[in-house]
Amino acid sequence: VRHVGLEQSDFGDVFVFNGCEIWYFVHLVVTLQVKTRRTCRIMVHLDGTLAVEKYEELDSIGFIQWVTDGYLEAVGGGLTAENMEMLSAEQHAVLCYRYVLDEVMEGGFIQLILNGYAPYVLEGPFPMITKKEWGMKDFSKLLYEVKKEYHKHQEELSKDMTDDEFMALYEQLEELNELGDDFLDEHQEEVTPLVAKMIVENLEKYM
Repeated sequence: VRHVGLEQSDFGDVFVFNGCEIWYFVHLVVTLQVKTRRTCRIMVHLDGTLAVEKYEELDSIGFIQWVTDGYLEAVGGGLTAENMEMLSAEQHAVLCYRYVLDEVMEGGFIQLILNGYAPYVLEGPFPMITKKEWGMKDFSKLLYEVKKEYHKHQEELSKDMTDDEFMALYEQLEELNELGDDFLDEHQEEVTPLVAKMIVENLEKYM
């Protein structure tokens, strides 16, 4: 399990992501984009025809992975303080959802948190965007419930631990574990195709 921590600065929360302190910056940039609709898109070297072809060729998860692989490749392979603003608010939201898929489908929200994605996925605008921009109120409610549990147990979730201690969290943090099951049982199969469809029907926003 990769542990990525949160630190405090004079400006607010700092997200240490892959060794880079970026949280306050991404929160500021993405929030400003949501409020001002400022366009800050990247060039992912994909045209609309290719995106439509991939949408028809791949399942919804595969298509979202293909799109977000393009985002990450275009910014140099991973998010840093220097390249965060290369993605628009809409693109950040899709990337957040990709991380939810990758992490929660494998190890629940506990894994997503321990692997360092909580500040990016839960603390930023993503839960609000899923409600106000995507119209997914139930999924947004789930994210806010996960965020609440994350805050409640942040001390346990942020410490270094052995593999055995990590596995024990699934019994100790039963409600957080069940929220991961809720995503898989009640949301994933509905939300994922809608996100993929939203991308292909709004290529000017997401590509």
